[in-house]
Amino acid sequence: MTQATGTAGTIRRTFGTVAAMLATTTLLAGCGAKSEPAAAPQDTPAASPSASPKEALLEAVPDGTEGTFRFSGKDASSTLTGLIDHESKAFELNTTLPPDSDGIAVKMSFLVIGDETWMKAKFTGRPGLPKLPDKWMKLDPAKLTEAASIPTYDGADQGNAGPLIQAATSVEEQSPGRYVGFIDVRGGEAAKALEDDAAAALGEAARKVPFTAVVGADKHLASLTLKIPAAGKAKAYDYVVNYTDYGSAPKISVPTGAAATKAPALAYELLNG
Repeated sequence: MTQATGTAGTIRRTFGTVAAMLATTTLLAGCGAKSEPAAAPQDTPAASPSASPKEALLEAVPDGTEGTFRFSGKDASSTLTGLIDHESKAFELNTTLPPDSDGIAVKMSFLVIGDETWMKAKFTGRPGLPKLPDKWMKLDPAKLTEAASIPTYDGADQGNAGPLIQAATSVEEQSPGRYVGFIDVRGGEAAKALEDDAAAALGEAARKVPFTAVVGADKHLASLTLKIPAAGKAKAYDYVVNYTDYGSAPKISVPTGAAATKAPALAYELLNG
């Protein structure tokens, strides 16, 4: 690396922070409230047409049977976009962070297919920043000091809509496909879906966090939005999950040829801090 030691340290911190955020962000926490689809016994009756609004909403959460689809989401600290291909146990994850206090902006992507992981990263905002190949760089897990520093695939519901809806204390269908209600995020999987200690910081307000949800004509969840109130020094924010293009988004495939390369030593140096 050619830049000064101080800058190198800043780059490592910035890069490591982004990678850790992508690996552990609440939007990808993998709480997983909805089980994998399984064949029903012969004598199992069909679902009741009088299912409650909460049951209907939970049934709309993606479980991997919908084909490939796109997702986007945001919480207090991150904004993500990506692609989910449950059949291949794969997803693509992208994020862009605006300039930090050092003026460094980061654009970062991960591609996970089964046990294999690739990444892309680009830094802008200051001269002398490190440059990585503009290709999918395949990572060797043996060269990472912590496996948890990169994302892993753990289910179709990457936005954790299922655990949050499961914790709803009231759900009303205001109009066809449009739901409102309240979620108790004080504990369990719902609390894990928020950032560390965020639920506890809400105090009594955590009992009744308002939400809206939309289910499309295809009966799949299109969006879930929680209105998280301000708490202490933390500002109010929206926790948003969007799922789109069910069954029509492109399948994820292994990058090959000029589109891929082995990750250089610099990538591991930055990921490992």
